[in-house]
Amino acid sequence: MGDLPIGTGGFMNPEVIVESFGLEPGMKVADFGSGAGYFTILIAKKVGDSVMVTALDIMESALETVRAKASAAGLKNLQTTRGDLEVLGGSALPDNSQNMVLLANILFQSPKKAEIIKEAKRVLITDGLVIVIDWKKETNGVGPTADLKIDKGELKAVIEKEGLVFVRDIDAGSFHFGFIFSKS
Repeated sequence: MGDLPIGTGGFMNPEVIVESFGLEPGMKVADFGSGAGYFTILIAKKVGDSVMVTALDIMESALETVRAKASAAGLKNLQTTRGDLEVLGGSALPDNSQNMVLLANILFQSPKKAEIIKEAKRVLITDGLVIVIDWKKETNGVGPTADLKIDKGELKAVIEKEGLVFVRDIDAGSFHFGFIFSKS
């Protein structure tokens, strides 16, 4: 675990996980609840300079960290936006503008999971993908308290209720589960 980024608590390896997303050059990606940007930076490197990757967070301090990392990595294709993702339109991204939205370790933090999913769906193009990574319920004593973690099946049902179509599971490590959903 010593090689894993400190901010992930050593609980996941973003470089391995990002490989499972199916990213291609030119894809527009929004990282909802980007935090310190471990995924955002890797995504921006993968999609290339021709498109803008958007890191969204409600915390300005998190966005400052992302900007510093992007600058240190010489990335010019990363923008940061402060927004409330629990509100439709809160990302400030245009409708049908993104190929992919990442929701990594964000849904467990919010009682308004469906609202966040609706905002992700709103900004996705048709056939765009939502990547969901969150804490496994059965990881007692690791990560957030058990009352914050949501059962994988329950979360899948919430996402499907919002009209997204399950594509496949992804391996997000020992302490997290991952899904890919499509907007049809």
